[in-house]
Amino acid sequence: MSTNLGDHPRQPERALFDSSSPSFPVSKKQRVSSPLSSSAGGIISGSESNGTSVLHSVSHLPDQEMADLTKDIANGNNNNDMDPDEEPAVRAASHSFSGSLPSAHPNGVQRNTSNGSGNGEIDEGLYSRQLYVLGHEAMRRMAVSNILISGLKGLGVEIAKNVILGGVKSVCLHDEGQVEISDLSSQFFLREDDVGKNRAEVCFPRLAELNVYVDVSSHSTSLTAAVLKKYQIVILTDASVEEIMRVNEMCRANGAAFLSASTRGLFGQIFCDFGPDFTVLDVNGEPPVSTMISLVTRDEKGVVTAADEARHGLEDSDHVTFQEVQGMTELNHQTEPFKIKYLGPYSFSIGDTRAFSEYTSGGVVTQVKMAKHLHFKSFRDSLQHPSLMDMDIAKWGRSHQIHLGFLALDQFAQQNGGRLPRPHNPEDADKLVELCKTINDDLPTEAKVEKLEEDVLKSLALTARGDLAPMQSVVGSIVAQEVIKACSGKFHPVFQFLYFDALECLPEVAVVEADAQAIGSRYDGEIQVFGKTFMEKLQKSKWFVVGAGAIGCELLKNFAMMGLGCSPEGRIFVTDMDTIEKSNLNRQFLFRPHDVQKLKSDVAALAAKSMNPHLHITSHQNRVGPDTEKVYDDDFFEGLDGVANALDNVDARMYMDRRCVFYRKPLLESGTLGTKGNIQVVIPHLAESYSSSQDPPEKSIPICTLKNFPNTIEHTLQWARDLFEGLFTAPAGFVNRYIEEPKYMEHVMKLPGAQPLEMLDSLKRALVDEKPKTFVDCVMFARKQFEELFSNQIKQLLYNFPKEQLTTSGTPFWSGPKRCPHPLAFNPDNPQHLGFIIATASLKVPSNIQLQFVSSWPHVYLLCLYPYVYLDCLSAVWLCGCLPVS
Repeated sequence: MSTNLGDHPRQPERALFDSSSPSFPVSKKQRVSSPLSSSAGGIISGSESNGTSVLHSVSHLPDQEMADLTKDIANGNNNNDMDPDEEPAVRAASHSFSGSLPSAHPNGVQRNTSNGSGNGEIDEGLYSRQLYVLGHEAMRRMAVSNILISGLKGLGVEIAKNVILGGVKSVCLHDEGQVEISDLSSQFFLREDDVGKNRAEVCFPRLAELNVYVDVSSHSTSLTAAVLKKYQIVILTDASVEEIMRVNEMCRANGAAFLSASTRGLFGQIFCDFGPDFTVLDVNGEPPVSTMISLVTRDEKGVVTAADEARHGLEDSDHVTFQEVQGMTELNHQTEPFKIKYLGPYSFSIGDTRAFSEYTSGGVVTQVKMAKHLHFKSFRDSLQHPSLMDMDIAKWGRSHQIHLGFLALDQFAQQNGGRLPRPHNPEDADKLVELCKTINDDLPTEAKVEKLEEDVLKSLALTARGDLAPMQSVVGSIVAQEVIKACSGKFHPVFQFLYFDALECLPEVAVVEADAQAIGSRYDGEIQVFGKTFMEKLQKSKWFVVGAGAIGCELLKNFAMMGLGCSPEGRIFVTDMDTIEKSNLNRQFLFRPHDVQKLKSDVAALAAKSMNPHLHITSHQNRVGPDTEKVYDDDFFEGLDGVANALDNVDARMYMDRRCVFYRKPLLESGTLGTKGNIQVVIPHLAESYSSSQDPPEKSIPICTLKNFPNTIEHTLQWARDLFEGLFTAPAGFVNRYIEEPKYMEHVMKLPGAQPLEMLDSLKRALVDEKPKTFVDCVMFARKQFEELFSNQIKQLLYNFPKEQLTTSGTPFWSGPKRCPHPLAFNPDNPQHLGFIIATASLKVPSNIQLQFVSSWPHVYLLCLYPYVYLDCLSAVWLCGCLPVS
């Protein structure tokens, strides 16, 4: 199924492209996958050892206990109501899983009661993905932030779009200028009939519809001190040096964070000033590292060694605390965390430990996130003593060159009546180089550039008038991320200048000046960089966009603004089989609330068409794979100029990579994961393909560790998943096949070894021995499981390996990653114990047994309704909570 689009009114957007740390390089591929291994594991059971069982399984429970427990659960009576001070995770599991937390601030906060309760709660249905990265506290800080964005050309609207979707309290759009036809090169919220109108007033309604929880306003007069006092963060785009200094000084006086950004052709500049004393609460946003230790030396260095040759994952100057250390128990009771010195991947130093006792065994070291204080300089001071960050390690040191170039551009404009160097004009390029030399000579000795890269500076002059949508996307997204950092105090900000260039985009054959002259069209911003000949070739291109999610929306927006596929010979094909969900609206900016449940590809294509009426685009709703090769056949691929992936799984990426290799088509591959992202450009016969390299295999969990010696949260989660599979998924699958497949038993009997006997035993238990007839049977099954899992098997393990047992070398058996467990005695007053019984019994209930639960057990009702989407996660939470690891 496909749709060819004609003219259709519409507005759009949002994307994230930034890193949480000041160093941007990330892994080659960001692939979303389970952190757990796929190794088959069991539950805690008797170990292969020299002991024999001294236990007798509890075959039945006292009649009165079973009767009372069954009655309480079936009637919904609960004398164990949760205490308001108990753990939040326990409260959520016991009462409800609404997931909404109270917020004192009106942000993404429910002001529109149609999307929430109206009591100030964060709309988790909308912000779910963002909450995963930022957390509730950071979102609450954003909720009180008022933002001013000055300059609504392509860069300004990109920043505004991202900030509004992020969920701040309010955004004021400022611009004193009028819409020009050249603005349409990158400003996706302007239309041709807006020419001559104020940019801020035109963009205001179109940006406001992106997020109903953000107050959006416009301002079209000059920025005065009185105006600036209202805002906690002020952003200037494409402003002069004089204007940046003026506004920056007022912001510092008001205690407001300040950012400025600009793009000139293939070059971008960002400056951040968050004040003389800014605190970063969490430098990288990563979970604290925790690892088990096997040794702490009692000497001047205090060397700590990780257990089992496991990498500790810490860095120099990190801070840590200790728990469960035996012998050197003083480590467990320190009020201040230890600052470490990195010695290697398996060891680190904590300083002098000679005053402590001798270390004997055990211990867990946990990283402590420490606040970092940054002291930003003003823009005026930074010009003479710039703090520069290099974004591309392959262009190390180029930031100093571009810094001089941007200062020279400002002076060039002042000396030439406000105009920038003419496109691809050698004379103006030479003048800019001379200005750079003069500025460099006037800088303090420590800030001077030893040797100017004249080719880079001339490229800046030759393309300075360019206005490119992809450049605005990159720079604007980073600025929007810096706004989030300033609001939330999470992630390390840019300190203080960041420069970016994409000179690789220039053609090998130099563009001549005559071919780069503006022609009064919406594509002038590109023509002045690449020339008319290149522009015509771009318009005739045919590209296939696979996926219309967050990355897909950004690709379509940029392709439309670039003019790709905008001639009669050109076209864009986009396919996505998914429908729009509410959570998509936070980052897939082409969609609106009224689009929910519509097909992504259709809505995205309409939105892209509204940005550029000349765009030729066809939407499909097909999955890419062998089953659609009749649609995407030889003729289809042979007619393409390239493919852009916007997929969310590795299998589809590899399939498209193989197709592009076969048909020798360029492939643009990209992916994001939280604040991390990657891009891979695959050029036939020039660059390696996506499938040529693979991520390292996930580290598997040994079955003995999973069954007997779990020591990390990954172990307990995998244990719970395997238990769920063994109790509720696999037996049901065997029974279904037994009933539905006439020759199933023949197949079973042909299995090798003891597998036929095991399979028959599993069927007998599912259909006869453990088949419940009443809800009482289900509760009895759950109670027996509790006794077996959390008492009997642990007692057996401790019989085989007593707490005091030593190894052949004389060291304690229960040391390092082996943590001695203890059996649990069932306590109906313990909400986790009772929760396990309720979850397990409810999962065991067959369809012919009717349950009647009152509202005090809403989660049990949900358990019965949604066994595949709700129970798998919830039961894992309960099972892990009950896992008896001390």
